[in-house]
Amino acid sequence: MTRGVVLYSAVGDELSRYEIDVTQARLVKRESVQLPANAQYAWAHPVLPCLYIATSNRGTDPRADHNHVSAFRIDATSGALTPHGEPHRLRARAVHICVDPAGLHLLSAHNLPRPGITINRIDGDGTVGPEIPQPEDLDYGIYPHQVMVAPSNRTVILVDRGNDAAHGKAEDPGALRLFRFDAGRLSALQVVAPDGGYGFGPRHLDFHPTRPWTYVSLERQSRLYVYRRVGDRLEPEAAYTRDLLAHRESLKPRQLGGAVHVHPNGRVVYLVNRADGTVDYRGQKVFCGGENSIAVFAIDPQTGQPTLIQHADTHNVHVRTFAIDPSGQILIAGSIKPLLVRDGDAVRTEPASLSVFRIAGDGTLDFVRKYEVETAGKIHYWMGMVPLPVH
Repeated sequence: MTRGVVLYSAVGDELSRYEIDVTQARLVKRESVQLPANAQYAWAHPVLPCLYIATSNRGTDPRADHNHVSAFRIDATSGALTPHGEPHRLRARAVHICVDPAGLHLLSAHNLPRPGITINRIDGDGTVGPEIPQPEDLDYGIYPHQVMVAPSNRTVILVDRGNDAAHGKAEDPGALRLFRFDAGRLSALQVVAPDGGYGFGPRHLDFHPTRPWTYVSLERQSRLYVYRRVGDRLEPEAAYTRDLLAHRESLKPRQLGGAVHVHPNGRVVYLVNRADGTVDYRGQKVFCGGENSIAVFAIDPQTGQPTLIQHADTHNVHVRTFAIDPSGQILIAGSIKPLLVRDGDAVRTEPASLSVFRIAGDGTLDFVRKYEVETAGKIHYWMGMVPLPVH
């Protein structure tokens, strides 16, 4: 097996390690570790051999009264994980976490029971340190779904998704909420909310590796917005907007935009289209159709303008997370759960899976194979690839 990168895949409260042969685009499942509760998100330290995992009993249990972030040490040879310090209790479920580029702080985004950001110091050995108090008057919006620290390490962006109008309740507007970031302390900086945030439902963003461009996935609208960064702020209006869907005229229920990642070379950006709506068919809830694909956009190296070059079928249903290996040769996408689908007049189960693609020189994707993920009634909520530490 090729050393250098490892894949981790979380089903419920169990995190499994996969060895990766990048050249052959193959995976081999190895051991698993037990987590304090269901995995929500994970993030690797930029320097130290540590992986941080947010967990919560929310998901299968709506109480969300068992919330932690845990550090695990990554073995430099195999990528095997061992607990590194005790799990650190959080006041609320963290839907997303990240580590700042300096590797000094761990940031957790919360949406329930109320929006917020928790910031913990990271101790010198990589263990999770104490929480840093934040000002009481900060506005975190309606429904945070991601927290990211800009490459400058001076700005934190909270991606506030908002909510669609439903059940007689009006739409909750979305926004990108920017905060100054100084030694782990936040202060208000800027709010980007086109048309007051109505019709604007961002889910995730990613930064170009070398240019001041930010690529934002709109979940509720299935669109891509591109913002230029000027200093520590974003321009208030998107420089470019693009449709993620190939067939918007055939829109189905629960058609959503998903995760976004820029290729390490900065020449391509990938975004997920995911759908898992169902209809009744012969007494069973069966997938009603929709686009489950990865939209591939070439990036103009001078302007950052995205141009659609491919819709790649994910060969599964509802990809929640995907990752690109650090060398930029393969992309792996993880679907969250099994779903019944029609096959002619028959019904079969489409399992949760890891779909493996080779990345061509122009950034387009070539599907190679997929690996079924056994969920046993739980959710395949997160997967990611992490480079192995340098010896």
